[in-house]
Amino acid sequence: MSKPIVAVVGRPNVGKSTLFNHLAGQQISIVKDTPGVTRDRIYAEVSWLDKNFTLIDTGGIEPETKDIILAQMREQAQIAIDTADVIIFITDVRQGLVDADAKVADMLRRSHKPVVLVVNKVDNFEKLMPDVYEFYNLGIGDPIPISAVGKLGIGEMLDEIVKHFPEDTQEDGEDDRPKIAIVGKPNVGKSSIINKMVGEQRVIVSDIAGTTRDAIDTPVVYNGREYVFIDTAGLRRKSKIKEELERYSIIRTVAAVERADVVILVIDATEGVTEQDAKIAGIAHERGKGMIIAVNKWDAIEKNDKTIYEHTQKIKDTLSFMPYAELLFVSAKTGQRLNKIYDMIDMVIESQTMRIPTGVLNEILTEAVAMQQPPSDKGKRLRIYYMTQVAVKPPTFVMFVNDKELTHFSYTRYIENKIREAFGFRGTALRFINRERKEKE
Repeated sequence: MSKPIVAVVGRPNVGKSTLFNHLAGQQISIVKDTPGVTRDRIYAEVSWLDKNFTLIDTGGIEPETKDIILAQMREQAQIAIDTADVIIFITDVRQGLVDADAKVADMLRRSHKPVVLVVNKVDNFEKLMPDVYEFYNLGIGDPIPISAVGKLGIGEMLDEIVKHFPEDTQEDGEDDRPKIAIVGKPNVGKSSIINKMVGEQRVIVSDIAGTTRDAIDTPVVYNGREYVFIDTAGLRRKSKIKEELERYSIIRTVAAVERADVVILVIDATEGVTEQDAKIAGIAHERGKGMIIAVNKWDAIEKNDKTIYEHTQKIKDTLSFMPYAELLFVSAKTGQRLNKIYDMIDMVIESQTMRIPTGVLNEILTEAVAMQQPPSDKGKRLRIYYMTQVAVKPPTFVMFVNDKELTHFSYTRYIENKIREAFGFRGTALRFINRERKEKE
């Protein structure tokens, strides 16, 4: 089941970043082996009690004039409405209730999404409560007083947020249709690929009441199997402020990737891999999703016998943190090789959900250790007692070792390569967790 998404909306200087950074705490993981993934701190993983969610900060642009602020907030609110399960609307007790707050509140109210109204900078509850009550006038529920700086009221706010999460109902458990997100920069041909692939196969589904996010999911039946395509392209609204800001498309990508089993990253063959492609790929890699890279507009490339090899090398070099990604050279225009995508999706899903019996796994481990000794430090050598698979989507392995400090990234990668040689696991990341066990056990 995908994690709920919570988005933060509010005027400049009401303390969005302070709250975001406090909630994100130390949980922003900087992934060392993921080059090209710069942290814009747009999203963070947050846990509260037994609930985990993805927090998205929609802000980050501070315009000068009043009307731009409103346009800007509407754009933020729209993104939050499109992508989030719960929206946090932050206001500021010191600035009081402002016209822009009321206009954005109207938008949020009409969206019928759960909104948690938060009044920030309340550093003295007794003194400032009368000012907090003023925010009842927004008509979107009870204002929750907090101080992001003083870390007051945060627990109450989080309790309120998690109340709105969808219950883990049976429905989620039963929907085992593969979900595929097609992502990439604007204008690389995502929509054309979806239209070509979906084409005649589109399933007409009666309007099921539910979130607006379902509206952009397209169920497709191909060779008797049903798939769900999550289209991020359909979400792009023309931004009022300059061009569609890169940050926004990334937010929508995070939301789509979060819900998908397999991510198809569409790259323009005429441009090659860009930094933004690497960023998007990094998000999918971190989330452990199945990965297919579709190089579109292949018909527009002058070719000789080395072309495919050269392109493949360039892509592999730039996306060196995901050597497992499957590559496909396609053309949405001519339809070339698009039918192969379905077979590839099936293969990647099989990899994502493959379970390896512990006995077999340890035979491979024993052989790998015999061929290449584990690293040692100051006379102490790493010992790996045994390993076992604990999860799928992505396949996750626990290795029991004598000393976690001795497990080098490069040795784990060596073990990973041996496992891949034996079982393939094409198109999916693998996760490894090291646990220490004392010699005596």
